[in-house]
Amino acid sequence: MDSKLTFEYDRIGDIFYINKCTPYPEQESTEIDDGVVARFNPETNEIENLEVMFFSKRLSEKNWFELPINADFSLVGLS
Repeated sequence: MDSKLTFEYDRIGDIFYINKCTPYPEQESTEIDDGVVARFNPETNEIENLEVMFFSKRLSEKNWFELPINADFSLVGLS
């Protein structure tokens, strides 16, 4: 199932969220890098959500950051 990515920034907590779906209690979660939490689908083990802690601090140290994941981008509705 194709999902659109949504991005949300919590200024108070300084957390950047990348979501394929709304987080739900059954998801497994693990810290995949320092301050980066991934939430997994419990049946497929697919990453559905990412939480990047200390987002503005990361960007103030350098103008980019990388995540320890592979990405396969495509336009929604096109196969």
